[in-house]
Amino acid sequence: MTPGNPRLGRCQIQRRCMRIGRKMRGTRISGASRRASGSISMPMELRTVWWEDETVCLIDQRKLPHTVEVVRCAELAQVAFAIRSMQVRGAPAIGCTAAYGMALAARQSSAMTIATILSDLRQAKETLDAQRPTAVNLAWATARMLRRAEAVAADGVAAIKSALLAEAEAIYHEDLAMCHAIGDHGAPLIPPRGHVLTHCNAGGLATAGYGTALAPIRTAFAQGRPIHVFVDETRPFLQGARLTAWELLQAGIPQTLITDNMAAFMMQRGLVDCIIVGADRIAANGDVANKIGTYGLAVLARYHGIPFYVAAPYSTIDLATTSGAEIPIEERDPAEVTHIAGVAIAPHGVNAAHPAFDVTPHELITAIITERGVVQPPFHTALRQLESRQ
Repeated sequence: MTPGNPRLGRCQIQRRCMRIGRKMRGTRISGASRRASGSISMPMELRTVWWEDETVCLIDQRKLPHTVEVVRCAELAQVAFAIRSMQVRGAPAIGCTAAYGMALAARQSSAMTIATILSDLRQAKETLDAQRPTAVNLAWATARMLRRAEAVAADGVAAIKSALLAEAEAIYHEDLAMCHAIGDHGAPLIPPRGHVLTHCNAGGLATAGYGTALAPIRTAFAQGRPIHVFVDETRPFLQGARLTAWELLQAGIPQTLITDNMAAFMMQRGLVDCIIVGADRIAANGDVANKIGTYGLAVLARYHGIPFYVAAPYSTIDLATTSGAEIPIEERDPAEVTHIAGVAIAPHGVNAAHPAFDVTPHELITAIITERGVVQPPFHTALRQLESRQ
């Protein structure tokens, strides 16, 4: 590539991406192994979490892409660990998992009275909510489950146990429908050439099975439109490299994996038409908390004149939080920065920081895509108007 000729560099990269896209189209891979019995097929929708034989089952996302392993949580503590350790991750998927966790807590409760089982459920909610404080879907799901328990309490303990499992299933199916609606609303926003950059994993693995940020991409691809996805690797946990790249391969969607610090270069060369990311919490003014690195992409997008979209369910909008300054930012173990897959990449004893999320100011966001429609600035009024949409 000739440094003084950026047009030549752009053409070279475009030809390379086209070759990669043709090579990847239609490709399928499968997990190298699965310790649970049976097999998993990965169509455009996949099961991230489900209820089976009185247990909460989920794909261990820490093992992907090389191993597809099903974790079976028979106790609330195991569900809490799955959320905290990122065996399951992605705000909607966490919400679904927490809902099933509440159902599990109800069914395992030895309570004989309504007061006792409600007390057990409040304690279960407190335990689950503490695992990932940034994702609003977690507390939203547990609060909805607790309200359901209180609503049927007069019918007795057995009624509560039955109602909570049905409510968890409802949350799961609503999440899946929500993802498809986001895809329908968001697909028209993707420019004709279809070059989309995404960050972290906001696909089927982060939801009930179809995705939020990946939903418009999946829908546009299913419609036969040209699509090519630039996948940020997403340090330090590599959700882009391990999860999003894997999902797109399953779906046969052309992609190019890039390191996070390549994003600006790709934008400079004119290879990115739009950016679509997910969200873990959206404040009332439109500020968005998402995986660390999202804010930097939004700044780059504004400089390069590239639309920056956030795709998230309505449940991610937290109207009680005025701005992003009030959103708690989870600090994770610095070992996730100094190590990759347990292997040290930094000197022993070095100090490391690991904020898991950052906050993108609403001024940098082109639009927010929800299952209730596309919201454009001014967000402080538009987000509240979503309350009346169904």
